[in-house]
Amino acid sequence: MSDDNLQKTAYCGLYCGDCSFGKGTIPDLARDLCKELRETRFAEVAGSIPFPEFKKYDDCYEVLGAMVKLRCNGCRGGSRSKFCNIANCAIKKEVAGCWECEQFEGCKKLDFLNAVHGDAHIKNLRAIKKSGLDEFVAGKRLWYSKPRKK
Repeated sequence: MSDDNLQKTAYCGLYCGDCSFGKGTIPDLARDLCKELRETRFAEVAGSIPFPEFKKYDDCYEVLGAMVKLRCNGCRGGSRSKFCNIANCAIKKEVAGCWECEQFEGCKKLDFLNAVHGDAHIKNLRAIKKSGLDEFVAGKRLWYSKPRKK
């Protein structure tokens, strides 16, 4: 198992190299938009635009600022592992990822990912368990997969 592939694969089976926050795409765009808005003094412009949505400009700018902070360096040794129940569990069990745990199929710790990823993380974990991490990274990785109805 390549160390680089392990570093870029979250304990839950998601691949950080596919994530807009891991790549920095969204944080960088939010940063650049904030800079442009400041330089053009858009806060003053927004106050003179006669659409009700622009009354919420300050809230929008605040959300963009928060998006800048969402840059993620992955859960392995990064700041996220301190707050992630999945990462904490894997570290405690001394496994490289949930794919090494016999209980991942029904693990409730993974449930919070369903809203954003469907069952992609479960399918990824199955693929890693079956073929190994390096083959998983080289192949088709899922970021979202619509769960099948039971």
